[in-house]
Amino acid sequence: MNGHIPVMLPEVCGILEGIPAIRVVVDATLGFGGYSEAILSKWQKVAVIGLDQDPQAIESARRRLLSFGDRFRAVHGNFRDLSMILDEAGVSAPDAVIFDLGISSMQVDTPDRGFSFQENGPLDMRMDNADDHQMMAADIVNTYSMRDLIRIFRVYGEESFAAQIARGIVRYRERVGPIAQTETLVTVIRETLPAPVQRKMGRNPSRKIFQALRIAVNDELEALENALNECEEIAVNRMAVVVVSYHSLEDRIVKKKFRDWNSTGKGVLPFRRPLVPGPEELEENWRSRSAKLRAFHFQGDMPGGKRK
Repeated sequence: MNGHIPVMLPEVCGILEGIPAIRVVVDATLGFGGYSEAILSKWQKVAVIGLDQDPQAIESARRRLLSFGDRFRAVHGNFRDLSMILDEAGVSAPDAVIFDLGISSMQVDTPDRGFSFQENGPLDMRMDNADDHQMMAADIVNTYSMRDLIRIFRVYGEESFAAQIARGIVRYRERVGPIAQTETLVTVIRETLPAPVQRKMGRNPSRKIFQALRIAVNDELEALENALNECEEIAVNRMAVVVVSYHSLEDRIVKKKFRDWNSTGKGVLPFRRPLVPGPEELEENWRSRSAKLRAFHFQGDMPGGKRK
């Protein structure tokens, strides 16, 4: 999860160090601005464009990075629209695009955002909570059929007990009414699953369900696919793409896309296996424990690219 401590920052900087005459970097998941701050401090002639769909993250990063002046720009938007955002910002082909796909600690630690299964709050989970037209987690939990809930929990949460949990949610809806709070959903899940099953899980039994709902609410996997396709479109020159992911669904998408690019001669993989945090980082930042970093270097002019 990206938060106050940027995950695998030395490894990210190491990849950027291999880019000759680096000038423009896109921090596609700005969050608190940890990566952006490190890059702006390390490379005095580099400009950073930071994107985030969370308005609160944008304002927080702008304040934090004010001292870098016009070398830093924060843009409110979804990275799935990367090409359009860069066009509107008047940015030519960047030298690197960085994605940290974790939910930020700012979001998790704010109960009103509804991301945490450990704190009570409304079942929201929208990354862009200023978008009143976007559905919330409560809409899914309270209106989707049992079949659709099972599908979401299995596909996006990889939850083995998806059917039992979906059945428990529908039963609660029918007997009691809508589930509006995170605490209520956690209680329903705990009361649905037998105690031995919960003990075998070892973790909060709501963890995968909350992940599934967040991914569904924010259309995260399709957004990632779109963003990687956008990277291919804008890579008319040499460009690095760096992705830090936190669960297998995202990592599989990135792994497949990078290997496809490599096999069709679009560039090179600097390393085949993903990098993972070292023991020191794991000790300092437990939220990095599931992180995997993959990178790809586009080489030379790309056919069909948008920018010249």
